Amino acid sequence: MKEYLHNPIFKKLSELAEDTNDQIYVIGGFVRDIFLQRPSKDIDILIIGNGIKFAEAAGKLLHTKVAVFKNFGTAMLRHGDLEIEFVGARKESYRTESRKPIVEDGTLDDDQKRRDFTINAMALSLNQSDFGTLLDPFGGINDLENRLIRTPLNPEITFSDDPLRMLRAIRFASQLGFSIDETALQAIRLNRERIKIVSMERVTDELNKIILSPKPSEGFKQLFNTGLLREIFPQMADLHGVDVIDGKAHKDNFYHTLQVLDNLAENTDDLWLRWAAILHDIAKPATKRFEPGHGWTFHGHEDRGARMVPKIFAQLKLPLNEKMKIVQKLVQLHLRPIVLAQDVVTDSAVRRLLFEAGEEIDSLMLLCNADVTTKNEYKVKKYRRNFELVQKRLKEVEESDQIRNWQPPVSGEDIMLAFNLRAGKEVGIIKNQIREAILEGEIKNSREEALVFMLEKGKEIGLVPVEINS
Repeated sequence: MKEYLHNPIFKKLSELAEDTNDQIYVIGGFVRDIFLQRPSKDIDILIIGNGIKFAEAAGKLLHTKVAVFKNFGTAMLRHGDLEIEFVGARKESYRTESRKPIVEDGTLDDDQKRRDFTINAMALSLNQSDFGTLLDPFGGINDLENRLIRTPLNPEITFSDDPLRMLRAIRFASQLGFSIDETALQAIRLNRERIKIVSMERVTDELNKIILSPKPSEGFKQLFNTGLLREIFPQMADLHGVDVIDGKAHKDNFYHTLQVLDNLAENTDDLWLRWAAILHDIAKPATKRFEPGHGWTFHGHEDRGARMVPKIFAQLKLPLNEKMKIVQKLVQLHLRPIVLAQDVVTDSAVRRLLFEAGEEIDSLMLLCNADVTTKNEYKVKKYRRNFELVQKRLKEVEESDQIRNWQPPVSGEDIMLAFNLRAGKEVGIIKNQIREAILEGEIKNSREEALVFMLEKGKEIGLVPVEINS
């Protein structure tokens, strides 16, 4: 195993441990990622003894600052592009109302037992007597080979003690393409309500990592099947299910959403665009209606969904900033390119779409392409062909009219100066008329044409022009 510890830092720490008479190990994710052949810049160093004291000695040796976190009994330093965390070996016990453990000094064995999964419990010795020896008491190597997530100890105790581990199990399975041990899955089902003692910030951090995994649907299926999704994100769980009336059924909007999310994940790593995929049909349960002779409808689900976005972001402790507004806009507009693609593509409709989508137009088109989930190959080809036509027209209209991120060529101040007005409804009326004329193609998106149009519309409502600043 020595070949995996070729970085000179390991030899330096080993020599320091020899001088300080400490036992020292690399443990956790760095060891796991060695065997997965994944690059890792985070190294966890386990000291049988005082981790902070050893870290401070390492800081002096390496001539670098050490950040100490006394409450957690850990310390961290940076060395080149590596982030190295030091912790003393410990054993933990838990109270039912909290996931914060009561911590005592422990042995290597104690520390490996407290780890969440077998693949994260492996350690490599940095001691000079057995440098590079793998210590794998729970069969982590076998579980890596079998692509299995399993807990070192009884999973019911592991998950009840720290319920965040249930989400971490699903997250690792989703990120790595692993399965979860059936006993562990059953333990998650039994302990799902315990997730309520975990802060929503920690829950959402894991949820975002699942969303960013290569095939996020796998993680969401596990969340749903174990009951965890209902606990942490009930609105998404509500998408599940199919109703049938008079022999007419609608599609299962939960699995449709997962397919859209996977489709999108093939083309972008943008977290907020992936969130838009998750939320694009979130209001379908609330807007679902059966119309005799027609079938199921979800009229207005895009408007209602957009109104739901801020509440869901607040509930999940996601940022209530520009990212939220982008998701809201994409949910609001997600049907527009599809409707446009089914109809005659007029320049005015394209201008309006560009005006409303702005900088998010490319993201919107990605989302709409992902939203085509029919298994009918003819329909898929037709949709794709229509979307290509829409995208071609979007590009052409944008090049000629410059509507994306549109700024009015005539400002409210221009209108007030031209007609010697104070701010009021007349100014708003003329501004709206100019915008509509540009979007409808009646005038070009230019200051010269807009000023002439402004004068005409002002006269129509009885205003007298004073002076124009062109």
